[in-house]
Amino acid sequence: MNKNYFLGGPEDEMEFMPIIPLHENDDANDEQVIPAELPLLPLRNTVLFPGVVIPITVGRDKSIKAVNDAYKADKLIGVVSQKDSLVEEPIISDLVEIGTIAKIIKLIKMPDGGTTVIIQGKKRFKIDEITSDDPYFKAKITVLIDDELKDDHDFNAMVSSIKELAGQIIQLSPNMPSEATIILKNIENPAFLIHFVSSNLNSNIGEKQKLLEIQSIKARAEVLLNLLQTELQYAELKNKVTNKTRAELDKQQKDYFLQQQLKAIKEELGGDNVAEVKEMQKRAETKKWPAGAKEMFNKGVEKLERMHPSTPDYSLVYNHLDLMLDLPWDEYTKDQYDFKKAKKILDHDHYGMEKIKQRILEYLAVLKLKGDMKSPILCFVGPPGIGKTSLGKSIANAINRKYVRVSLGGLHDESEIRGHRKTYIGAMPGRILQSIRKVKSSNPVMILDEIDKVGTDFRGDPSSALLEVLDPEQNNNFYDNYLEHEYDLSKVLFIATANNLQNIQPALRDRLEIIDLSGYAIEEKIEIAKRHLLPKQKEIHGLKDVSFKMSDAVIEKIITDFTRESGVRELDRQLASVMRKLARQYAEKGKLKPTVSLKDVETILGKSKYNNEMYKTAYMPGVAVGLAWTYVGGDILFIESTTSDNGKGDLKLTGNLGNVMKESASTALSYLQSNAKKYGIDPNVFIKKNVHIHVPEGAVPKDGPSAGITMMTALASAFTGRRVKPYLAMTGEITLRGQVLPVGGIKEKVLAAKRSGIREIIMSVQNERDVKDINPNYIKGLKINYVKTMQQVLDLALV
Repeated sequence: MNKNYFLGGPEDEMEFMPIIPLHENDDANDEQVIPAELPLLPLRNTVLFPGVVIPITVGRDKSIKAVNDAYKADKLIGVVSQKDSLVEEPIISDLVEIGTIAKIIKLIKMPDGGTTVIIQGKKRFKIDEITSDDPYFKAKITVLIDDELKDDHDFNAMVSSIKELAGQIIQLSPNMPSEATIILKNIENPAFLIHFVSSNLNSNIGEKQKLLEIQSIKARAEVLLNLLQTELQYAELKNKVTNKTRAELDKQQKDYFLQQQLKAIKEELGGDNVAEVKEMQKRAETKKWPAGAKEMFNKGVEKLERMHPSTPDYSLVYNHLDLMLDLPWDEYTKDQYDFKKAKKILDHDHYGMEKIKQRILEYLAVLKLKGDMKSPILCFVGPPGIGKTSLGKSIANAINRKYVRVSLGGLHDESEIRGHRKTYIGAMPGRILQSIRKVKSSNPVMILDEIDKVGTDFRGDPSSALLEVLDPEQNNNFYDNYLEHEYDLSKVLFIATANNLQNIQPALRDRLEIIDLSGYAIEEKIEIAKRHLLPKQKEIHGLKDVSFKMSDAVIEKIITDFTRESGVRELDRQLASVMRKLARQYAEKGKLKPTVSLKDVETILGKSKYNNEMYKTAYMPGVAVGLAWTYVGGDILFIESTTSDNGKGDLKLTGNLGNVMKESASTALSYLQSNAKKYGIDPNVFIKKNVHIHVPEGAVPKDGPSAGITMMTALASAFTGRRVKPYLAMTGEITLRGQVLPVGGIKEKVLAAKRSGIREIIMSVQNERDVKDINPNYIKGLKINYVKTMQQVLDLALV
């Protein structure tokens, strides 16, 4: 039965309230005359039976007008049901023929402007003719009289059964209030009992309307009895299933039942994540991933389904699952094994660098033959501005892989590599997995830029976290704290870049395949400028379609007179300055000269920043030129020495020198003292005179053994008064026995000497192999002397 006992449905939308019937015998207690024409009140969701009292909230303008007019008159109105409850504005054909005459007991004006009426059914009627539909429906009616009730045992038994069945249904329905049973027991009038139970029957409007239309009260009772038996059977079955389920629910049924309840609760709370969960499950169906990852995802989805979107942990679980779906677990790009094409791409993007290009082609060859191999961990070491980072992108294009760059400069938190625990606020995966997620491929070329500038503090040591990432034996099971599952990084081609190898942790350096990149020679810079820098700057400054030439001599002048670098960044900036001036000229005059001359360069860039005049001013006793290596490439270094009388043989060192360099100066002085007579020096000079060695540019820290022979030469020059040969530079470590030992950074030093205008170099014979690695064309005109002893150095250097 309907839980809203003795209530019908509303005419529009209404709040239900229990109404106790005013009269049981509506025929006997009210002898009011029924007029032949009545206003009609169409109801959408209920059927009014004689004797039953229901409240109706009236919403339609027509209905409000009809109710008000009827209330002012005899308070009688014809109540009929609509054939289709979805019709908002019914017409004549939408109304049923048989309804109930109702008396308006109470009319209440609601605060929101609506009208609520309490009506009681009186008699059934039949519509003979609709006389009006404006401002509301009016109809001529015929009152229908129920057949007279006789003392019939069958009818009495049916009434008793109706009362009993209704009581049983109330008992089986937990939502029915206990007052309903009491009201049923107190109803004495059989006709009212039938109408009361019919009104509260849990059946559709059509069945209720059929009950109202039955002429015989006995026949009406029979139909009602059948409907009640059907409803009782349904209630018993429902109760039986509920009790059985409550007693014997297995895990799956219980979960389903709870899920349905949870779904209903979520809908009531106003949040629903069903669409999001289904979308995730749909994406997971086509995902290729390991069994462990799939199992973790399924558990996460089950957890997500039980959570409400407003709970704090919902976004945490959702973001974790979203990461799992975004990661390309078993998705790889297909490598390209076309060696000619790969070499062509590498040659087009970068001039020179043959060693690296050969290494990449070797990797491709092995990959082609074997079909699968663990990627090498390469590390490009060299000065800034030589194209280490951009080379990684060219490698990715050459082998048809995706490219991603991870900047490690200034990184000081281990979680940046390994990820945060996902329970922390603002937690996210590490940079490695974020990059993999971004490129959507598990075998990209990943550039670990500036690996030598990783910091260390109380938050952890990121370089130690990189040990797992960059170990080919371990990175197939890389564990990210946020993902909480292993991820295979063995197919990723890692390429690290660094300026200074000494700053890399030894254990990490051991895992890297070091490839040294030296600075560019002037000839290489000219080619790079012509192939890459000039076209780029012309396009940037709007001169792409303007025809003019810049000769090799002009470019060389810019390189030698305005730059001192191993790379080409400063050259790029100088070319940009030239392009800006040319762009202004073109904008003002509409044309340019066909060729940029040397004079134009001087006009635009001004006087030369660097020249060779400094070697002429340095041509005096006690001054020698050395060669140094810095993290930005090679450079030249002046070493000045002087002696002062009335001393005690003290050695003074200035110029921000490191311990190793100070020891080299002491070694040079000791060797010179022990071999004074050999070089024509009075041994007593070392007792009577103080010696001062200074290295200019005191703000720049300097250290290393490679200035040993330079200091020795400067001291010998100061004590003998003989000058050092002009345009001569040297590098090498010395011993107390006068031996010249090899040093590092030869290529950078030789190229720096060439850039600076040096014409002759002295170095250890053991460094000859390093010079052979340099293209002879780049050091043409540069004389290199290989020596074994300091005697040979002084013979070559002093004039």
